[in-house]
Amino acid sequence: MTPPTSAPTLTDAAPQAASDAGATTASSSPAGAAGGTSQTRTTTSSSAGAGATSASVAAPVPAVAFVGAGPGDPGLLTLRAAELLAAADVVVVDRGADAETTGAPEGAALAAVHRHCADGVQVLETAAPEGGAPLTGAARAKLSLAAARSGRAVVRLFGGDAASAPQLADELAAVRRAGVAVEVVPGVSVATAVPLYAGIATATSRASDVHVLDAALGEAAVDAVSGVPGTVVVTGSADDVVGAAKALLASGRSGSAEVVVTSGGTTTHQRSVSATLSTLPDVLASEGEHLPEPLVAVLGPGVAKRDKLAWFESRPLFGWRVLVPRTQAQSSSTVERLAAVGAVSEVVPTIAVEPPRSPHQMEKAVRGLVTGRYEWVGFTSVNAVRAVKDKFAEYGLDARAFSGLKVAAVGGTTAAELRAWGIEPDLVPEGEQSAAGLLAEWPPYDEVLDPIDRVFLPRADIATDTLVEGLQQIGWQVDDVTAYRTVRAAPPPAPVRDAIKTGAFDAVVFTSSSTVRNLVGIAGKPHPSTVVACIGPATCATATELGLRVDVQAEHASTASLVDALAAYGAQLRAQAEEAGEPVLRPSERRAGARRRR
Repeated sequence: MTPPTSAPTLTDAAPQAASDAGATTASSSPAGAAGGTSQTRTTTSSSAGAGATSASVAAPVPAVAFVGAGPGDPGLLTLRAAELLAAADVVVVDRGADAETTGAPEGAALAAVHRHCADGVQVLETAAPEGGAPLTGAARAKLSLAAARSGRAVVRLFGGDAASAPQLADELAAVRRAGVAVEVVPGVSVATAVPLYAGIATATSRASDVHVLDAALGEAAVDAVSGVPGTVVVTGSADDVVGAAKALLASGRSGSAEVVVTSGGTTTHQRSVSATLSTLPDVLASEGEHLPEPLVAVLGPGVAKRDKLAWFESRPLFGWRVLVPRTQAQSSSTVERLAAVGAVSEVVPTIAVEPPRSPHQMEKAVRGLVTGRYEWVGFTSVNAVRAVKDKFAEYGLDARAFSGLKVAAVGGTTAAELRAWGIEPDLVPEGEQSAAGLLAEWPPYDEVLDPIDRVFLPRADIATDTLVEGLQQIGWQVDDVTAYRTVRAAPPPAPVRDAIKTGAFDAVVFTSSSTVRNLVGIAGKPHPSTVVACIGPATCATATELGLRVDVQAEHASTASLVDALAAYGAQLRAQAEEAGEPVLRPSERRAGARRRR
């Protein structure tokens, strides 16, 4: 790895840190004052090259932005909405259900906050006094105005499309009357996105007219669409949808017309049921809590093609509840990839990463690194990269300290962490991505070609000696340094332990041997019906030793490959059920027929 400049020494640390401290994010006074001019965020950062500075000017940030958060899937947020949320100091949302468990518009707004806002952003919820009348638009707007006038950038967030929010007009008018700069960012509409995620094209060659009805607005809204032809999309509660169905029947619609009702649309909690216009009340009554509100019902010609177009609910792991035993910081990419194939993840920390008991080993190794003691640095985990990076930060060092060194990474995930730091590894095993695989491709020491014979290995306190002994056998001197300690996490809550033992999880993904041992130690063995997926041979061996049946092994030792392998297994189960003419059931729904563990 050869960065463009020479490595600083530890004596350079203080000036370098002082230089880096000059990298600031500044903003001009926002439009909270009567003038109403918008603010512009300007970011100035120190260059990694010759120390020159550069400034990038973002789009103006209004004092108050009214933003649509989309229907539920955080990925459907618009680019401008994401920019404004990232720059926000305060976000104002309507009080609603938990974003983690519902696709309700309020839940979508909260999900957008969690995903796109910086840490420390203040979230204000609009709520009427208990038992009191709903807040007026002017009263809601006071929250946004108070924050804007104190010099903070405010995002007023609505679920779905901001333009369809009944509160928007009054709040926007109140803020405009106050002379404050505003911006309105539309969002993806619930009424258009949810049918598509349910596999229904609302406009077809047979019917291009689409009528959207918010049934909660009352009888007048229902009457406005009850007698019109074409596709009708109804949003609201179960009672609202039933009332609209009765009005449509009374207007002359056929009782045999097919209707699809969707709950939790565009999220991994999505569930759709079919009925006819006349049977809809009975179907919704029988579903009850299995179809949480709000609902989106679609009536029209596109419903008949749903079986052919249902792309979202037919994902290989759709609706699977997958246990991810890992640290929270390391699980985000796994959770996102599982969501992409339809699964709902639950992270259970099994290990905690802590600094070494004594810092002297690491301090000595870092000093040796910048003074030319090593030829190679070998990283065997993401945690090792982060530990060295944190130690560098203490000294005011950065990736330039690796100039002239050769860098090895045990696998793709570790290599990606290095690249994110600005370091391109010289060696990543193409075969087995493990300590043994890395050793198999590590070049032996050559006293003619290698000016230095020493390797720095920052590792966990429980790391095996395979790599160290192997490197010594091919001529290298190794400084095996404890960069971090791994300790067993506390047991998860009782409901999670019960879910693990009783088979409520459809699958569990193990990314290391330690996650297997620690999960079994703090929560017990997964139920026999739970699909066990392991990242590589060593992890599979540990699972087998502990009495677990391994169903899935990743082709490559990476979390992406692990999720892909589990998805392929889920697709195979679905195909087998469909070929046999049986219902497609998740593993947790087939517990009675589960195979025994070894």
